[in-house]
Amino acid sequence: MRRFVSAALVCVLTLAVILTAAGCGEKGEGAGDKTVVTVVVADGFGDRSFYDSAKEGLDRLSRDCAVEPKTIECQGENFEQQIRNAADQSQIVVPVGYQFDMVAQVAKDYPDVKFIWCDNESAEKPENLLCITYAQNEGAFLAGYIAAKTSKSGVVGAVGGEDNPTINDFLVGYKQGVEYAGEDVQTITNYTNSYTAPDKGKECAAALNNKGADIIFAVAGNAGSGVFEAAAENSFYAIGVDTDQKYIDPERIICSIVKNVGDSIYDVIRDFVENGTWEGGRTWNAGMSTGYIDIGYGQEDDPQQVSDQVKKEVEALKQDIIDGKIQVETTRS
Repeated sequence: MRRFVSAALVCVLTLAVILTAAGCGEKGEGAGDKTVVTVVVADGFGDRSFYDSAKEGLDRLSRDCAVEPKTIECQGENFEQQIRNAADQSQIVVPVGYQFDMVAQVAKDYPDVKFIWCDNESAEKPENLLCITYAQNEGAFLAGYIAAKTSKSGVVGAVGGEDNPTINDFLVGYKQGVEYAGEDVQTITNYTNSYTAPDKGKECAAALNNKGADIIFAVAGNAGSGVFEAAAENSFYAIGVDTDQKYIDPERIICSIVKNVGDSIYDVIRDFVENGTWEGGRTWNAGMSTGYIDIGYGQEDDPQQVSDQVKKEVEALKQDIIDGKIQVETTRS
């Protein structure tokens, strides 16, 4: 009898292990096997910003669901070939960056693969393509308001990675937020023309600081690291982007626009893996009302340069944006 009970327990435990290994609930296509998901970035990881946020979402999927994670770094070239390489080995491909504007054609060539293009949209949207854009202009509006309310010099700046619609979407929102604060503060900007060169970010930030800017918004990927270096060396303040970057320099980074790219990737793919839910053939704009766009001030024990009163005002402005009382300008149609 004991041998029978022991054998039964072994069977139960073995079954439990199998079920646990199978993943987080029922799945859509590919049930029974891990879903291979490849994140393809236009440059490289390590930016502590946009690309790293996407990878963080992928890493969480690999821990929480039956997902096999893969990554490809394009390092600024071969964008189309790399997403085709990803499609050859994956059920889901996530290109991250505006550079993948050929994704619709690639998606049509791989009808059994699902594509999630982050941070841009395609005019043509086959059913296996979901485009995700983010209302970064709304977050930038709040950052501009904070900058204007915190500045002592009456001049604030922004360093963009490139003069293009995505970067300028941040900048128009930022400038509008500065003006909305009603503090008679001037906004000045320039561009690094690089997302990977911190020395260029540093040079651009120093130039703006020399013109009087005492708070500078970094919107330049890894090149933005140079903005933070310049802030530390020249004793001005900076604003981070895409993730809560205050941890990089709590004394100099006063806040960040949080653009939860990783969370959006995680939520879409987990819903598909668990429930088979897929809503392709469209563009999903993740705005402030979705919770994917916000402002971060670091940890509670970090030094706080933004006053409690301004934070309270920012919370009210967030709600006004969500309610449609404030329409934030955008470079996107």
